[in-house]
Amino acid sequence: MIRAYPGRASVLPGERLVLHVATGSRRFRVHFYRWGDGFQAMHSSPWLAGERARERGSGEDWDWPPYEFAIPAHWPSAVYIAHLEEGDGQLPLSLALGSAAALFVVRGQRRGGMLYKLPLATYHAYNASGDDRNAPAANDPPGARISLRRPGGGIGGPTRGAPDHYDAASARQTFAHWDARFIRWLARQGYAPAFCTDLDLHADPALALRYRLLVAAGIDACWTGPMRDAVGDFIASGGNAAWFAARLCWWRMHLADGGRVLAWRQDGRCGALEHWWPASGAGRPEDGLGGASHRHGGSWCEGARQTGGFVVQRPGHWVFAGTGLRRGDAFGADTWPPLAGYACDGAPLDAFERAGGTALLSAWADDDGTPGNYQLLAACPLDARWQALPPRARHAAGEGVHAATLGLFERGGTVFSAGTADWAQVLADGRDRTVERITRNVLDRLLLH
Repeated sequence: MIRAYPGRASVLPGERLVLHVATGSRRFRVHFYRWGDGFQAMHSSPWLAGERARERGSGEDWDWPPYEFAIPAHWPSAVYIAHLEEGDGQLPLSLALGSAAALFVVRGQRRGGMLYKLPLATYHAYNASGDDRNAPAANDPPGARISLRRPGGGIGGPTRGAPDHYDAASARQTFAHWDARFIRWLARQGYAPAFCTDLDLHADPALALRYRLLVAAGIDACWTGPMRDAVGDFIASGGNAAWFAARLCWWRMHLADGGRVLAWRQDGRCGALEHWWPASGAGRPEDGLGGASHRHGGSWCEGARQTGGFVVQRPGHWVFAGTGLRRGDAFGADTWPPLAGYACDGAPLDAFERAGGTALLSAWADDDGTPGNYQLLAACPLDARWQALPPRARHAAGEGVHAATLGLFERGGTVFSAGTADWAQVLADGRDRTVERITRNVLDRLLLH
């Protein structure tokens, strides 16, 4: 078996990519593919001498043999897959490979347009390569360390978590599950974003300032303080953001060991609560980034979901232009999968009147971080059947109104939040014109205004 990981998962055109490779074969080579509307072959290396290397723990630098590859200056900004072939054969090319592949990004250098951000930190938080006592438990992360220098991180390694009832072919928290689908849809619709990882925003806070619109999809849970600052400054300066995602900014992380390790520290003023953003931790509620939080939403991790869909609150808003939706209409209940996804984020609600489909935004929403000018456009109530309804201010777990909410606010720039992790799956399925039209409305408007 052959496995690999990049020394840095992001490079500029003309720079050198370092892949760390371990194989039992005497020789191997690497085939490079760009991901857009499917795989596009870019380059194949010559045969290289292979070396064996041992596995390590999930919190360690695996320190495998390095191999350098020049990235041509003409390669466009995109997500790339390095597919590794051993001398005795090659695994079929697939986004769901558990070995023989590594993911990296070629960053863009232009100004203006769309910047698509990959959640590399979140990929690694669910990367099971080298799982041991350093690996974070589901709800007990303080003190955990996660190495960025090991196989996995989007592709090429095992992943934690329950399989998706609606998509057993790809694991959640991998590139294939959400991001690849959204990027392929963008390519087919003629959008040409530049790409970066979340760790690029940590290292270069000015990166996003060159663009008009920042986009993310799927699960985007793990953020460092500098990432949060960079995106906040981008929005305050007039940049727009579109979050087709959930669990947005859920965990507060720290980079350690020269950027090689993600850590949940517990040595700050908040002690063991250092990994939380709200008042119980850092005092910077994640609601301020997208207008919503997973605390007010919920999760359905295993089995088939049942929802009533997103109920429209403001049909005249430009987000719904061309959809034909009226107040009280619902969308996304009968999609595959249901639009209210495996994970949902919501703004705090005081009530949801099921008879009229009216959602009432809480009077204390801004106290918990939701911007005062947040516009609630649609809401999907999450009832007691949902498998996780987190505790939140003024409520224990499962208490109060939990909902996925779709909305936006302005704070210099405009910020849109879809409130669900599975937006990309429904969009890529191609059978729900409402979801597609809303996506187009958001992207087109925020690219121009």
